[in-house]
Amino acid sequence: MAEQQNNNGQAKGTNTQEQDINQLLKVRREKLAALQEAGKDPFQITKYDVTHHSTDIKDRFEELEGKTVRIAGRMMSKRIMGKASFCNVQDLPGNIQCYVARDSIGEEPYADFKKYDVGDIVGIEGEVFKTKTGEISVHAAKVTLLTKSLQILPEKFHGLTNTDIRYRQRYTDLIVNPEVRDTFIKRSQIIKEIRNFLDGRNFMEVETPMLVSNAGGAAARPFETHYNALDEDVKLRISLELYLKRLIVGGLERVYEIGRVFRNEGVDTRHNPEFTLMELYQAYTDYEGMMELTESMFRYLAEKVCGTTKITYNGIEIDLGKPFERLTMNEAIKKYAGVDFDTVATDEEAKALAKERHIEFEERHTKGDIINLFFEEFCEKELIQPTFIMDHPLAISPLTKKKPSDPDKVERFELFINTWEMCNAYSELNDPIDQRERFAAQDAAFAAGDEEANHTDEDFLNALEIGMPPTGGIGYGIDRLVMLLTDSAAIRDVLLFPTMRSVQ
Repeated sequence: MAEQQNNNGQAKGTNTQEQDINQLLKVRREKLAALQEAGKDPFQITKYDVTHHSTDIKDRFEELEGKTVRIAGRMMSKRIMGKASFCNVQDLPGNIQCYVARDSIGEEPYADFKKYDVGDIVGIEGEVFKTKTGEISVHAAKVTLLTKSLQILPEKFHGLTNTDIRYRQRYTDLIVNPEVRDTFIKRSQIIKEIRNFLDGRNFMEVETPMLVSNAGGAAARPFETHYNALDEDVKLRISLELYLKRLIVGGLERVYEIGRVFRNEGVDTRHNPEFTLMELYQAYTDYEGMMELTESMFRYLAEKVCGTTKITYNGIEIDLGKPFERLTMNEAIKKYAGVDFDTVATDEEAKALAKERHIEFEERHTKGDIINLFFEEFCEKELIQPTFIMDHPLAISPLTKKKPSDPDKVERFELFINTWEMCNAYSELNDPIDQRERFAAQDAAFAAGDEEANHTDEDFLNALEIGMPPTGGIGYGIDRLVMLLTDSAAIRDVLLFPTMRSVQ
């Protein structure tokens, strides 16, 4: 029985608009029971040898015409025409039409085939041919029901458009929306090419703990839990930084990790509490070296994944082929807000400017914090083409080496594309005495109400006292990078299973 489903998920039969969805589901279960009673239970099948995928057959038609192939996939449509029928089978890379005739597969198998439903998973063995209308197809000699679908797919014309259902039932979304499947295939390709790029530069991939006693390395609130075996409160990591730096101390000169981190913060189009971060650290270089690596890697990924360094996001062309612009944070503020913080001497002067420009701040904020607030308010929205923002205030960079020429600033940069921060990089602070003082300042900020401040990490300080070479380090938000390279509007569109409120 052919079936359809509207956007609200309510099924309706093609022969009657009033048929109840529960009846349709009941019919599917009855079909399964009949198969099982006849000794044809599809769930007893353990394997099916696939020789080709749909795109293989279409791309290699001249070579495969007249030859026998075995394909498998989900039946997405079916047309019964007496003694012969057509169905469309969808596999990972695409779909292909199959011609199923009674005289070819036998009377009883054909009778069984006619009872199959859209959504069932089938294996089809047959010869490759081209129909009179020129469509490359498989002429079935044998059809095997591999899995009986007991639910009803959304019909193809309206599709699955309710975003809440799409995210909660990603498995259905992947079936009925091919562009969604393509996005996640491309996500996998992006991560693969990142590894290829870094492997080409002799980086070593490592894994570090997710459960930590001190969640440092970023300004964020951690999730907290309890370790029963140790009777100890622990946190989920918010960053990869401090453990990777320990490995640099240990002599692993080029390391990186791609892993999940967890930040107890809000959800919006660019933020999810659980997301994928990549951090890398390279001994004997600085933030200039990290800028070269980043620019080269973004250009490499665009060419490998998109086939061009000129990509389009939301209708705007972004050129990753040109040298990325470089501005200090103060230069950007002067350019876009008309305020020169290099001439501002005190915290009080900075706060006065904030009041004048109607920028909200807290009394504990210093000049460095105010500079960052000005940048967020006036500059980020202007940074469409790739731009390195460099030389941040010391006050907002507790793990970064000071600029020798200006100790109120640090050797740090963030890359902005399409108004988004794409990565954050430092010349890493390797002075244990200075680092202890920075941690103390962070502890004081936490005591004053900053819940995102870092805490003193004694083991990390001990590692620095052992000695860490001059090092460049960087962190990339992988999900945001995937959004950019796939022209995806929201972070949930590039996460297979995004964070959702539980259904009550």
